[in-house]
Amino acid sequence: MKRALLVLAILVGTIYLWNASWLATVPAVADLRFVAHRGVHQTFHREGLTGETCTAERIHPPTHALIENTLPAMRAAFAAGAEIVELDVHPTTDGKLAVFHDWTLDCRTEGKGRTRDHDMAYLKTLDVGYGYTADGGRTFPLRGQGVGLMPTLDEVLAAFPDKKFIVNFKSNEAREGDMLAALVEENPVWRMAVWGAYGGDPPTLAAKAHLPELNIWTRTGLKSCLTQYIALGWTGYVPAACRNTQVMVLINIAPWLWGWPNRTQQRIADAGSQIILLGPYGAGDPGTAGIDDVPTLSKVPRGFGGLVWTNRIESIGPQARAASVAPK
Repeated sequence: MKRALLVLAILVGTIYLWNASWLATVPAVADLRFVAHRGVHQTFHREGLTGETCTAERIHPPTHALIENTLPAMRAAFAAGAEIVELDVHPTTDGKLAVFHDWTLDCRTEGKGRTRDHDMAYLKTLDVGYGYTADGGRTFPLRGQGVGLMPTLDEVLAAFPDKKFIVNFKSNEAREGDMLAALVEENPVWRMAVWGAYGGDPPTLAAKAHLPELNIWTRTGLKSCLTQYIALGWTGYVPAACRNTQVMVLINIAPWLWGWPNRTQQRIADAGSQIILLGPYGAGDPGTAGIDDVPTLSKVPRGFGGLVWTNRIESIGPQARAASVAPK
C-alpha cells in the first residue's frame, strides 16, 4: 500500500511539474492585442439569444452613433487600439462581397429578404441604422444615420490597406472563399490586410487553399483541438487540430487547459498557433462573447501573448493602454 501511494504521489507530482505554468517562460508582451468584433458597434442584451433574435431591437441605450460593419466604426476601432477588426460578408447578385452581419435585411434595415439576394446598388440605398431601438420600438435613435453606409469588402480594404481584418463567412458556400481569394489575388496590396477568416467550414477552407498564409480556424477543428487537449494535454501532447491555427478559448474555460496560462501558450506557440481569448461562457453566443469590461479584462493573464476579442474596443482599448503605463 505504501509503495502504491508513493508511486501515485510521484506520478501526481510529475504531472504537476510537467504542466506547471510558473515553470514556463512568461511571454515578453508589453501591450494586449485586441480584435474588435464588428468594429465599434451598438452592444445589446445577450440573455436568451437565439439564431433568430434581432439584436438591433435590444441594444443598450446608445453612447455613440457608430454602426457595426461600417467604415466609421472600423476607423474608430483602430483609433481605440484594435490591432484587427472582424467583419462579416455576404455575396451579392452582382459578384461583390457586402459587409453586413445579418442573413436577412429585415432586422437592421428597412429592406426585406436575404442579404445575398440583392445587388450592391440596392444595398447601398438602405439605412443600416434603421432598426436599432433601446426602448422596445418607441424610439429609433440611429434611424437615418446609416443610409448608404453598407460597404463592400473591397471598399473596406481600399480605405484601410495598412490595417488587418478577419473575415467572417456567414454561410457554408465554398464559393465565398473563392471570391475572397480572387479579390486578394487581383489586389496583392491587400494580401496582408486580409489577416484571417472563419465561419462556415467550406468557405474558410476554400480561402485557405488559395491563400496559404491566411490565418483560419473552423468550428470542427476548434472543437477537436480543445476536447483533445483537455483530455490529453497533461502529457504535453498538442493535438494535430491545434497546430498551425488560431485557438479560440473562452476566458472562464481557459483555466481548465493544462498548463494555463504560460505553459499552454508556450505549447500552442510551439505548434505554430496562437490563442484568441474570448469572453466568458454564459454571456450569450460563445462565438461572440468578448472581453468587454474591466473585471473580465483583469482576468487576462499578465504577459498574455495572443489576441483578445472584444465587443467594446472603444472603452477596453483605452483602459488597457492606461493600465499598461500606470506605475507598478
